[in-house]
Parts: sequence; structure tokens; C-alpha cells
Amino acid sequence: MKVVEPFPLSDAARSFYVQRPVLVTGGLGFIGSNLVHALAKIGARVTVLDNLNPKYGGNQFNLNGVEGQVELINADQGEEKVLQNVVGRFDSIFNMVGQVSHIDSMEDPYADLYTNVRVHIALLEACRKVGHKPKVVFAGTRGQYGRANGALKRVNESAPIAPVDVNGVNKHAGEMYHFLYSHAYGLRSCSLRLTNTYGPRHTMKTSRQGVIAWFVRQALDGQEVQLFGGGDQLRDCNHVADVASALLLAMFNPAADGEVFNLGSEEPMSLLRIVERIVAVAEKGSVKHIPYPEHLKAIEIGDYAGDYSKIQKILGWLPSISLDTGLAEMVDYYRRNRDHYWRA
Repeated sequence: MKVVEPFPLSDAARSFYVQRPVLVTGGLGFIGSNLVHALAKIGARVTVLDNLNPKYGGNQFNLNGVEGQVELINADQGEEKVLQNVVGRFDSIFNMVGQVSHIDSMEDPYADLYTNVRVHIALLEACRKVGHKPKVVFAGTRGQYGRANGALKRVNESAPIAPVDVNGVNKHAGEMYHFLYSHAYGLRSCSLRLTNTYGPRHTMKTSRQGVIAWFVRQALDGQEVQLFGGGDQLRDCNHVADVASALLLAMFNPAADGEVFNLGSEEPMSLLRIVERIVAVAEKGSVKHIPYPEHLKAIEIGDYAGDYSKIQKILGWLPSISLDTGLAEMVDYYRRNRDHYWRA
């Protein structure tokens, strides 16, 4: 089994989580479940709230190995009455619920509005009504910036907000609700604007929820990895274990309260180069260039490279897992657990 070493936490940060009650909403999904594993390894008392919506990435197998350490609540985060019976037990809440498909957001904006805005208002309202002030760490997205990187400069947190799709608009609205409730009601919150996250426990059933994961599936199936256009768009890639470390640091450190942080990678790469590395690691598959679909051109953001100097300066975080190391671990994971992720 391939093992990756994420950005290490300080002894103080690790001690903060030992026996701490922590709620992870969307904890059966990709990033949420990897965060749950990291918390369980440290010794936190973790509760997961997830509705296992089959359209998204929830998968009970994602808790394999930590089931006995985790309380699971199967409920919809939009049900505020359910939340009121839950959130009062926690001072630390990781809000990982979200719909990430750009295409789905354009085809069904109402569903995206519910999952990326409505459910977050319900959580924040429940937190407001329980009478104490938990800290909520929110998972934002680089999609909030839209086409922010035409000059190939790294995008920092002061870049204009100009989403090109419904998903980016709603994710930004969800983030702003967290800060509104902080200012108006004294809740503590912060947001991490994530970029291309990859690694184990991602849904592999559709191409709509993570391009790197779908490339990996196509390669492992020995298929042609279909790449729109020339594949020369630059992208940041963060292994999910590094993302989990960033989330843990943001919750632990009060200096994060009220702040927005970009994540990013040391060396942004073209999609073509990423696919070539996936094929090399998988030792299967090939690359096929196909014309860019017209309906996707309008929501293509072009090159993106995130400036992560702010989170480095304030929280001390750095991306630590190289793409080659991370892809090797990812491919190994899905080879061993294929049956739990390939099913329709």
C-alpha cells in the first residue's frame, strides 16, 4: 500500500483535537471522509452528518477502518430541526457539504442553490439558535474567482470575485453567509478556497465531479483519457491529505477566524501533463484529444494558479505531497478498492 505524508501538524495542534468533539458535515464525501480519517487518527471524537445523496460523493465505505471511532447521523443538512439537536454538542464544525459539478450547476441551478446555499443557512441558523458560538470552517472554491488568471500570475485572496457558472456564484454566497453570521451573531468562521483536490475516496462514477479522478478511472480501465482541446490549461493540484491538514490548522488557530485562504501547489501543470503522469503511473490507458464541447467553453476558466502565501504566513501550511507521489497512492488505492467505487 502506498503511503503519503501530509503537511505535519504541530504538537499543540494535535493536542487540540485529542478527545475533542468534532462535527464533519458531508463526512461521507471525498474531502470530508479524508478529514474524518485524519481526525480519528489524532484521537478526536468525530460525528459525521451526511444524507448519502446518490448524486454526490457520499460512500459509506469511505469510513472503512474508522467506523468504530465515528458516530454517523444520516440526515439532510437542510433540515434545521435535525441540526438543532446536533450542533449544540460541538464547538468545532467542519462544513464540507457541497455540490461541486460545474455542469450540474448550469443544468439544475435550483439543486445547486439548495446544496451550496440553503443547507449552509440552515446550519448557521441552528448554530445561532443553540446559544453558544461554535467555530465553522467552510470549504470554498477557486471557482469563486472565475477567469482570474489570464496573465499567468498567481491569484490571491484580493482578486475580484467573478464566477463564470452557477456553482461559483452559489459557493461564494455560501461563504458570505458564514461571514455574515460571524459579524451579526458572533459565530466564528473562516473559509478555504480549494483548487483541484485529488486522492483516495473520491467518487469515480461520473466525470462531472472531479476531472483528475475521472482521468484516473479512464486510465485504470485501459481506456483513452479524453482531453478537451490541447489540454494546455494550467491547474493547481492538492492531495486531499494536504487539504485535510490545512482544514485542521484553520480550525485550531484563532488567527484564521474571519479569514479567507487560498490553497495551491508549488508547480501548476497543464492538464495534458497531468494526464500523461496518470497514464505513466497507471501503466495503462492513453491520451486522446477531442474538440472542446461548445456548451462547456462558456464556463471554462483558462489557466489558474493559486497564491497560498497567506495561509503559509498565518497558519504555516505548505503543500507537501508531490503530484507523482500522490497519484501513485491514488492509483494504488483504487486498484485495491475498485469494487467500492466503480459500481453504478
